[in-house]
Amino acid sequence: MAAPTMNRAGSDSGDSAVQTLTISKALNMGLRAAMEANPKVLMMGEDIGKLGGVFRITDGLQKDFGEQRVLDTPLAESGIIGTAVGLAIRGYRPVCEIQFDGFIFPGFDQIVSQVAKLHYRTQGKNKLPMVIRVPFGGGIGAVEHHSESPESYFAHTAGLKVVSCSNPTDAYWMIQQAIDCDDPVLFFEPKRRYYEKAPVDTTKAPGPLFESRVLRTASNSASAGTSTSAGQAATLVGYGPMIRVCLDAANAAAEDGTELEVIDLRTLSPLDLGPVYDSVRRTGRLVVVSEAPSESSITSEIAAKVQQECFYSLQAPVLRVTGFDTPYPPSKLEEEFLPDLDRVLHAVDRSLAW
Repeated sequence: MAAPTMNRAGSDSGDSAVQTLTISKALNMGLRAAMEANPKVLMMGEDIGKLGGVFRITDGLQKDFGEQRVLDTPLAESGIIGTAVGLAIRGYRPVCEIQFDGFIFPGFDQIVSQVAKLHYRTQGKNKLPMVIRVPFGGGIGAVEHHSESPESYFAHTAGLKVVSCSNPTDAYWMIQQAIDCDDPVLFFEPKRRYYEKAPVDTTKAPGPLFESRVLRTASNSASAGTSTSAGQAATLVGYGPMIRVCLDAANAAAEDGTELEVIDLRTLSPLDLGPVYDSVRRTGRLVVVSEAPSESSITSEIAAKVQQECFYSLQAPVLRVTGFDTPYPPSKLEEEFLPDLDRVLHAVDRSLAW
């Protein structure tokens, strides 16, 4: 699929096309670009105006675009989402910020009963072009309602699109593509990765929104001195905050002569598993990584579909490295809960030993 044409650059026309940005700054610039390109785009959320949000993602936007387009709302997620539904029906493109992942549940009824179903209920007469931004995941030393991974709830809901960025380039472009989408999009942002930096080309989108991407193959790591062919050992699949863990695991494995292919899902609903199938047919092994609990999760769906499509290519069962099936623990225990380098490499070793 060809990349969509998007005539958007950074916040200043004089900026260099390639800039080193954090994910948080890339999101800020992407939101700014979307607001500059379309006067119907507006922001809504708790403390997103003067404060710029608790993570400062919307910093400076109210100052530059005014209180009519960057709205500080009451602490009422159901009200935020419900208001956005009305605005979307009237032709606006609202972007709602949910302050923390666990705060999305007061708006759950609106999202599942209204946002997901209105286009279908009206036989296509009413589109709902709205984005719900959700900082998600743990690793920041916070309590449970600030550290959860609720994406499986929404990926299970027909009528919703669900995506997650993992790096500054995707953050910059995916937020603009989500705002351009005529369907409602839940946009999950890995909060513990907000301040990781990388070069971003602000002149060209890297690809479509609803498409997974191979980030690492054996050929990418030939300089590591390994002699294995592309994808010989295993495939690692993840999304959001776990992509950094997967890449670190692949680098560590390469030092021991084991090559891992890493795929960033990017889109959780719809799932784009074509690159995963292609990789598994080469490697014969798959490890799926996510912070969310394993029971009835996105990792479960991936395991089921890969088994169905690649049964005769698999040399080992699909293994999963996830959070545990418990409520999120106190912050002093979260490193025991979250998947890490050792747990991922242990799963790879188990797969290779099968």
